[in-house]
Amino acid sequence: MEKNTKNTTAAVAENSRILSKPRIFFGIILLVLSLVMAGSFASYLMNWKADQSQAGTMLDRSVKSSNLFGKLGDWFGKIFIFDSIGVAAFIVAFLFFVVGMLILKKKYFKPWKTIGHSLFFICWLPIFFGAVTQGVGTLSGVYGFQVVDFLISVIGMVGLWAVIGVSIGMYFILEFNMRPSAIKSRLNDINDKTLGKIKGMMPSSSEDFEADTQLEESAGIGDAPSTTTSAEDDEEPRRISTITELPKGFPEVEVNTGLQTITTPNNTSFEELDEAATHTVTLTPGTPVTASAPVSSFKQEPDSFEFKVEVARETDEPEDETDLRSADLVKQHGLYDHTLDLAKFQMPTINLLKDYGSEEISINKEELEENKNKIVGLLKNFNVGIAEIKATIGPTVTLYEIVPEAGIRVAAIKKLQDDIALNLSAMGIRIIAPMPGKGTIGIEVPRKNPTMVSMRSVLASQKFQNTDMDLPVVFGKTISNEIFMADLAKMPHLLMAGATGQGKSVGINAILTSLLYKKHPSELKFVMVDPKKVELTLYSKIERHYLAKLPDSEDAIITDTHKVINTLNSLCIEMDTRYELLKNAFCRTIKEYNGKFKERKLNPENGHRYLPYIVLVVDEFADLIMTAGKEVEHPIARLAQLARAVGIHLIVATQRPSVNVITGMIKANFPARAAFRVISSIDSRTILDATGADQLIGKGDMLYFNGNEILRLQCAFVDTPEVEKIVDYIGAQKGYASAFMLPEVPAEDGQSGPAAFDPNEKDALFEEAARIVVSTQQGSTSMLQRQLKLGYNRAGRIMDQLEAAGVVGGFNGAKAREVQITDLNSLEQFLQDLKN
Repeated sequence: MEKNTKNTTAAVAENSRILSKPRIFFGIILLVLSLVMAGSFASYLMNWKADQSQAGTMLDRSVKSSNLFGKLGDWFGKIFIFDSIGVAAFIVAFLFFVVGMLILKKKYFKPWKTIGHSLFFICWLPIFFGAVTQGVGTLSGVYGFQVVDFLISVIGMVGLWAVIGVSIGMYFILEFNMRPSAIKSRLNDINDKTLGKIKGMMPSSSEDFEADTQLEESAGIGDAPSTTTSAEDDEEPRRISTITELPKGFPEVEVNTGLQTITTPNNTSFEELDEAATHTVTLTPGTPVTASAPVSSFKQEPDSFEFKVEVARETDEPEDETDLRSADLVKQHGLYDHTLDLAKFQMPTINLLKDYGSEEISINKEELEENKNKIVGLLKNFNVGIAEIKATIGPTVTLYEIVPEAGIRVAAIKKLQDDIALNLSAMGIRIIAPMPGKGTIGIEVPRKNPTMVSMRSVLASQKFQNTDMDLPVVFGKTISNEIFMADLAKMPHLLMAGATGQGKSVGINAILTSLLYKKHPSELKFVMVDPKKVELTLYSKIERHYLAKLPDSEDAIITDTHKVINTLNSLCIEMDTRYELLKNAFCRTIKEYNGKFKERKLNPENGHRYLPYIVLVVDEFADLIMTAGKEVEHPIARLAQLARAVGIHLIVATQRPSVNVITGMIKANFPARAAFRVISSIDSRTILDATGADQLIGKGDMLYFNGNEILRLQCAFVDTPEVEKIVDYIGAQKGYASAFMLPEVPAEDGQSGPAAFDPNEKDALFEEAARIVVSTQQGSTSMLQRQLKLGYNRAGRIMDQLEAAGVVGGFNGAKAREVQITDLNSLEQFLQDLKN
């Protein structure tokens, strides 16, 4: 499959170099003309005297030409050689050849540099040959003869040659950097590469070699006297004196090598040097002189003191008592195994997932060629040139990477998105300009026959099976048909958005399935919130294995808004408790903490326990914001800010990514975002801070943003029957006694009914406000402000008193409070009871 993709890419690149017909025509014309001119010039130079007499008889058939190309060759030679620039006419033919090769896109020459050199020699060669031939013959042409005649009359013959020499010298200096320093360095390099290598190959040992002796004799050095100094002991090696050739003309120099003996208090003195250490060296000009210096030998005397060597032993610091005890426990019982409670638990098998057959990408060369031609033709119509184009085929879309010609602005291509979509008759065209990390512009075009990406194929891959991620989440495949995975522990939270029916729920199932296939029930717990009550109910079968809930909750899948608030607050309490455990254990992350607990360094009697990862899954976040508002947003934001280090991670999904649902506080703490197809570009900017999600084609086509770049993926498809098989397989195995219990949320003060209401502290307008609320059946603070003409603070206090007395219900987000008393008669009876 990869081979076919490479062949297709190479074929597309080869087709992009096809020349247009005008280029081929004019290129070949110029190449042929250059060859004809060069042949005509060469033939003219050999027969110019005979051909010169036939000038002007081009149409006379009775006159025959001796030129290789006939009278046309005679005409070329007379115009370019005799009447103008002489032998420099060959450079004109060469220029025609260069232009022809450039038209045919054969860039063997650098255009401007070639033209510059050619113009110089077109001017210089006729003058040079004119000075050499003194105007005789055709080598200089009329131009060379006239210029030389003018220069001789002005500056003379010597000045003419000076101008010619200086001009060609300046040319070589400027072109080839022929400065004195550069020439010297190049000569030194040549010397190092030749003589230096020969010297390096010569032996440097102090032993005698016959080849060295012969070399010294041939150099005239061997006859010079050399002196060697032998040591007192026979065991010391023989030293050879250094032969030094001194320059000529130096006077006689006396060299004194005698050193005075240095005596130290410990009698550790150097040996006494020989007294005859003074030598006279006579330097005679013209004769090489060798000087030998005596080599002093040190005398070994026994020391008068005892020298002891003692190696200090490494002393290990005393281990902590806790470390010793933990090491002893590990030695006796081994590392703590958190899977012992469900030791026989078996992970789901791949066979539970449906096999959709071969998922190899089929290459439609006709479709690729058609789209390529349409893109190139459209851009050419808008004067956008393309230097190169390459196609990368993915499961759903094909990425065409184009390299624009120099001088083309990126914005000029980016604004043609709608025109390209119209020309290709396809929806979901997305332009990436420029592509991150590449010098290209990407155009994503949906395929006519997309390939399915099944959950089985991605979970069975070696990339997923051999991953070492803490919480591996496999999304699907990229445009280049590579399996894309991410670590939920490093995200650390994921925000998903997409319109109804675009694959959002399938994406959630794919994330949950990949976690179920990789993590043991003791390592992972889910808290699932499903306001729609139908999306996540399948997972209730694994309640005793993977789910977490409140102690007083019956169902592990939370569907009630009030229970959602308590659950979020309970997760905040669990987060604070875990941070306290990490602080006492001197750990920064849950991974370090669990590692210490496995090594039995943490005592369970002090409250320490193995901490599983907790993943909060919210399927429809917009409904929670509408019903609970700030009561949901604040704990969600708090968990997103702090919970990553203690192993609590959030997956929040919504189908309405408006700014009042996904607020700035939430977006700031959700760096990882997955966007399925949305309706408008405004929704795309809300979720991704960039457009593009509105250009997707649906059915699992998604964009993933990890904080750095946006990737286009095809989400893996997992059907509801497959999820049922997985949860049935897990649910049939032995589980824990109950679901993982979250901390209980303490009841808030002031919510215990009329018993907490003090009639002596009620507002003077309390009864009147109660009558207004009951008569209108609307518990609104703003209504009390208008009816009683009060400020907001006093109206709010009265509303709190009405809630404490039991007249109205609790706060219900943006909606008005529920009125507990239905009519005024019941209210009067209630007020009378309060007075009594």
